[in-house]
Amino acid sequence: MWRDLLETVGGAVVLALFIMTFIARAFTVDGPSMLPTLQSGEKLLIDKITYRFRPPQRGEVVVFRYPANPKEHFIKRVIGIPGDTISIQDGIVYINGQKLEEDYLMEKARGNMAPVKVPAETVFVLGDNRNNSHDSRSRLVGFVPNRLIEGRAVWRYWPLQALEILELPPAFAQIK
Repeated sequence: MWRDLLETVGGAVVLALFIMTFIARAFTVDGPSMLPTLQSGEKLLIDKITYRFRPPQRGEVVVFRYPANPKEHFIKRVIGIPGDTISIQDGIVYINGQKLEEDYLMEKARGNMAPVKVPAETVFVLGDNRNNSHDSRSRLVGFVPNRLIEGRAVWRYWPLQALEILELPPAFAQIK
Protein backbone atom coordinates (compact mmCIF):
# COMPACT_ATOMS: atom_id res chain seq x y z
CA MET A 1 0.00 0.00 0.00
CA TRP A 2 2.78 2.48 0.89
CA ARG A 3 4.58 1.73 -2.33
CA ASP A 4 1.44 2.42 -4.39
CA LEU A 5 0.87 5.69 -2.54
CA LEU A 6 4.50 6.76 -3.04
CA GLU A 7 4.37 5.92 -6.75
CA THR A 8 1.11 7.83 -7.20
CA VAL A 9 2.27 10.93 -5.31
CA GLY A 10 5.74 10.80 -6.86
CA GLY A 11 4.29 10.46 -10.35
CA ALA A 12 1.92 13.37 -9.75
CA VAL A 13 4.79 15.57 -8.51
CA VAL A 14 6.99 14.71 -11.50
CA LEU A 15 4.11 15.36 -13.91
CA ALA A 16 3.29 18.70 -12.23
CA LEU A 17 6.94 19.81 -12.37
CA PHE A 18 7.15 18.81 -16.05
CA ILE A 19 4.01 20.82 -16.90
CA MET A 20 5.13 23.89 -14.92
CA THR A 21 8.62 23.80 -16.44
CA PHE A 22 7.84 23.12 -20.09
CA ILE A 23 4.14 23.61 -20.88
CA ALA A 24 2.25 26.13 -18.73
CA ARG A 25 2.25 27.91 -15.41
CA ALA A 26 -0.03 30.10 -13.36
CA PHE A 27 0.76 33.80 -12.98
CA THR A 28 -0.83 36.45 -10.78
CA VAL A 29 -0.97 40.02 -12.10
CA ASP A 30 0.66 42.40 -9.63
CA GLY A 31 0.22 46.13 -10.14
CA PRO A 32 -1.61 48.55 -12.43
CA SER A 33 0.67 48.54 -15.51
CA MET A 34 -1.72 46.50 -17.69
CA LEU A 35 -4.96 48.32 -16.82
CA PRO A 36 -7.62 48.19 -18.18
CA THR A 37 -6.79 44.86 -19.86
CA LEU A 38 -5.60 43.11 -16.70
CA GLN A 39 -6.33 43.97 -13.08
CA SER A 40 -3.97 43.44 -10.16
CA GLY A 41 -4.76 40.11 -8.49
CA GLU A 42 -6.13 38.40 -11.59
CA LYS A 43 -4.79 34.92 -12.29
CA LEU A 44 -3.61 33.89 -15.75
CA LEU A 45 -2.42 30.74 -17.46
CA ILE A 46 0.90 31.34 -19.21
CA ASP A 47 1.70 29.22 -22.29
CA LYS A 48 5.37 28.24 -22.12
CA ILE A 49 5.50 26.00 -25.19
CA THR A 50 4.59 28.29 -28.12
CA TYR A 51 7.84 30.26 -28.04
CA ARG A 52 9.84 27.07 -28.39
CA PHE A 53 8.48 26.92 -31.96
CA ARG A 54 8.03 30.59 -32.94
CA PRO A 55 9.07 34.03 -31.67
CA PRO A 56 6.69 36.43 -29.88
CA GLN A 57 4.28 38.36 -32.11
CA ARG A 58 3.06 41.95 -31.91
CA GLY A 59 0.10 42.38 -29.59
CA GLU A 60 0.73 39.32 -27.43
CA VAL A 61 0.82 39.78 -23.67
CA VAL A 62 4.00 38.20 -22.30
CA VAL A 63 5.48 37.42 -18.92
CA PHE A 64 9.23 37.94 -18.72
CA ARG A 65 12.00 38.11 -16.17
CA TYR A 66 12.89 41.72 -15.37
CA PRO A 67 16.32 42.36 -16.98
CA ALA A 68 17.58 44.41 -14.00
CA ASN A 69 16.55 41.67 -11.52
CA PRO A 70 15.74 38.31 -13.16
CA LYS A 71 14.06 37.08 -9.94
CA GLU A 72 11.17 39.48 -10.65
CA HIS A 73 8.57 38.92 -13.37
CA PHE A 74 6.84 41.58 -15.45
CA ILE A 75 3.80 41.32 -17.71
CA LYS A 76 3.54 43.62 -20.75
CA ARG A 77 2.28 43.73 -24.33
CA VAL A 78 4.69 43.12 -27.24
CA ILE A 79 4.62 46.21 -29.44
CA GLY A 80 7.72 45.71 -31.59
CA ILE A 81 9.51 42.66 -32.95
CA PRO A 82 13.02 42.45 -34.44
CA GLY A 83 13.51 44.91 -37.28
CA ASP A 84 10.57 47.15 -36.30
CA THR A 85 11.09 50.87 -35.73
CA ILE A 86 9.02 52.13 -32.79
CA SER A 87 8.35 55.76 -31.93
CA ILE A 88 5.87 57.68 -29.79
CA GLN A 89 4.68 61.10 -30.92
CA ASP A 90 2.21 63.09 -28.83
CA GLY A 91 1.38 59.87 -26.95
CA ILE A 92 0.61 57.85 -30.09
CA VAL A 93 2.66 54.74 -30.87
CA TYR A 94 3.99 54.29 -34.40
CA ILE A 95 5.34 50.98 -35.70
CA ASN A 96 7.39 51.29 -38.90
CA GLY A 97 5.76 54.68 -39.47
CA GLN A 98 2.21 53.29 -39.11
CA LYS A 99 -0.02 54.67 -36.37
CA LEU A 100 -1.13 51.97 -33.92
CA GLU A 101 -4.87 52.37 -33.20
CA GLU A 102 -5.05 51.24 -29.58
CA ASP A 103 -8.69 51.19 -28.53
CA TYR A 104 -7.82 48.98 -25.53
CA LEU A 105 -6.05 51.82 -23.64
CA MET A 106 -7.58 54.02 -20.92
CA GLU A 107 -5.46 56.97 -22.06
CA LYS A 108 -2.61 57.60 -24.44
CA ALA A 109 0.94 57.94 -23.16
CA ARG A 110 2.26 61.32 -22.16
CA GLY A 111 5.25 62.55 -24.09
CA ASN A 112 7.35 61.43 -27.01
CA MET A 113 9.96 58.81 -27.73
CA ALA A 114 12.49 59.09 -30.55
CA PRO A 115 12.44 56.23 -33.07
CA VAL A 116 14.28 53.07 -31.98
CA LYS A 117 14.92 49.92 -34.00
CA VAL A 118 14.22 46.61 -32.27
CA PRO A 119 17.36 44.41 -32.38
CA ALA A 120 17.41 40.72 -33.30
CA GLU A 121 16.29 38.24 -30.61
CA THR A 122 14.49 40.96 -28.59
CA VAL A 123 11.06 42.59 -28.34
CA PHE A 124 9.85 46.07 -27.41
CA VAL A 125 7.13 45.94 -24.73
CA LEU A 126 4.72 48.48 -23.27
CA GLY A 127 2.19 48.24 -20.47
CA ASP A 128 -1.39 49.04 -21.47
CA ASN A 129 -1.48 51.64 -18.69
CA ARG A 130 1.20 53.69 -20.46
CA ASN A 131 1.47 56.42 -17.85
CA ASN A 132 2.01 53.94 -15.02
CA SER A 133 4.21 51.26 -16.56
CA HIS A 134 7.87 50.34 -16.23
CA ASP A 135 8.51 49.02 -19.75
CA SER A 136 10.87 49.20 -22.76
CA ARG A 137 10.93 52.99 -22.57
CA SER A 138 12.98 52.59 -19.37
CA ARG A 139 16.72 51.93 -19.48
CA LEU A 140 16.25 49.29 -16.76
CA VAL A 141 13.93 47.26 -19.01
CA GLY A 142 14.87 48.29 -22.54
CA PHE A 143 14.53 45.72 -25.29
CA VAL A 144 13.54 42.41 -23.70
CA PRO A 145 15.72 39.49 -24.86
CA ASN A 146 13.67 36.50 -26.02
CA ARG A 147 15.59 34.30 -23.57
CA LEU A 148 14.00 36.21 -20.65
CA ILE A 149 10.44 35.65 -21.88
CA GLU A 150 8.69 32.99 -19.79
CA GLY A 151 5.64 32.72 -22.04
CA ARG A 152 2.48 34.36 -23.32
CA ALA A 153 -0.67 35.00 -21.34
CA VAL A 154 -3.44 32.97 -22.94
CA TRP A 155 -6.24 32.59 -20.42
CA ARG A 156 -7.59 34.61 -17.48
CA TYR A 157 -9.16 32.13 -15.07
CA TRP A 158 -9.66 34.24 -11.94
CA PRO A 159 -11.86 35.94 -10.94
CA LEU A 160 -14.49 33.68 -12.49
CA GLN A 161 -16.63 36.58 -13.74
CA ALA A 162 -13.63 37.75 -15.84
CA LEU A 163 -12.89 34.27 -17.25
CA GLU A 164 -11.71 34.60 -20.86
CA ILE A 165 -9.16 33.68 -23.48
CA LEU A 166 -6.88 36.67 -24.12
CA GLU A 167 -7.18 37.70 -27.78
CA LEU A 168 -4.89 39.90 -29.87
CA PRO A 169 -6.28 43.42 -30.36
CA PRO A 170 -7.32 43.91 -34.03
CA ALA A 171 -5.04 46.97 -34.33
CA PHE A 172 -2.00 44.72 -34.71
CA ALA A 173 -3.40 42.91 -37.78
CA GLN A 174 -2.99 46.05 -39.89
CA ILE A 175 0.68 46.65 -39.03
CA LYS A 176 3.12 45.51 -41.71
